[in-house]
Amino acid sequence: MSHRKSLTVLIAADTYPPDVNGAAIFGYRLARHMTARGHEVHIAAARPVPGPDVVEHHEEATVHRFRSFKAPTHEYHRLCLPWLVEPAMRRLVNRIRPDVVHVQCHYMIGKAAILAADAARVRTVATNHFMPENLDPFLPFPKWFKRIVARNSWKDMGRLMGRASVVTTPTPLAADTMRAKGGFEHVLPLSNGIDVDHYSPRPGESIPRRTKPTVLFVGRLAVEKNVDVLIDAVAKTAPELGICAEIVGDGDQRDKLREQTAELGIEDRFTFRGHVDDAQLREAYIAADVFCQPGTSELQSLVSLEAMSAAKPVVLADALALPHLVAEGENGFLFEPFNSEHLAEQLNRIFRISPQQRAAMGRVSREKAGQHAIGRTMATYEKLYYGADWAETYQFEC
Repeated sequence: MSHRKSLTVLIAADTYPPDVNGAAIFGYRLARHMTARGHEVHIAAARPVPGPDVVEHHEEATVHRFRSFKAPTHEYHRLCLPWLVEPAMRRLVNRIRPDVVHVQCHYMIGKAAILAADAARVRTVATNHFMPENLDPFLPFPKWFKRIVARNSWKDMGRLMGRASVVTTPTPLAADTMRAKGGFEHVLPLSNGIDVDHYSPRPGESIPRRTKPTVLFVGRLAVEKNVDVLIDAVAKTAPELGICAEIVGDGDQRDKLREQTAELGIEDRFTFRGHVDDAQLREAYIAADVFCQPGTSELQSLVSLEAMSAAKPVVLADALALPHLVAEGENGFLFEPFNSEHLAEQLNRIFRISPQQRAAMGRVSREKAGQHAIGRTMATYEKLYYGADWAETYQFEC
């Protein structure tokens, strides 16, 4: 706990648990750590089910849920209408009088929080977890129109987040992109952070490995995660290796992906586990042999870092932030995005080496994950909340 005056912190999160994604998980962990540091934490988020605005009292924070509506183009996303959420956010800010507002996005709730904080002269920190192009799979428009939407969204991001005292994003690559496309002058690359020790086996703990060579994927079963590429790749791996896959997570692609394994005749090599609790997730990381992230829209990929914390070699798509996590041949391999044959080759490579060699690669993963220790991240955000306009952060190594 800090010895300085405790703060009232409002975290505005367009996605928050029960949503399952990197930004939602980060928002929850941020709230939990700031509460543990002695601050009064409030969350502003969409209500995950129909109904009026409601206040929930959770261990990590007081959660203010705003009325939301199902997105017509997505299975579980919820939309907050500006003419409802913006006046509600102004009322919330005026009532709780936060010392700082920390927004996690510039859409809907994030926008409402930026406008309310600006009007109330409250310090704002803005963190971007999202690239506007990530919306593409959910927009039923031709490509030329999606490009216009993305350009306008970048402009909105610059206009809205540009009002914040400090703007952060999880990786240097994302910071460079925001400067180039959003017109930002200063963006602080600051890892979302992970609890590195949480996913490591504890002294005396015995979690058996899977009986068959297993590659693990964790995440939403959404188009941009490209789990179909992993399925195709497993089908193309060397038969004598007997490589299987475990899929943890759920989403609107689940039925298509199951059908794909059936069409390829490999359903017996895939285990779809759906949503799991934290203990089951931890067990999945430790029990697997290798972790794979085929997604091409990862600004950081917390799940990859979690797998690395569990000392797993990784096979990741060579896209956006993922190359930052791989020392080629030392803790894993990269593969060409969308190329299932190349992914199959890399999986063959990693399963042809000895278990001892894979364990050595896993130890390198664990060391690299240590660069993203969550305590350092939270201490830095606390400094920003207290008024720092910049922070020296640790270096990201490749």
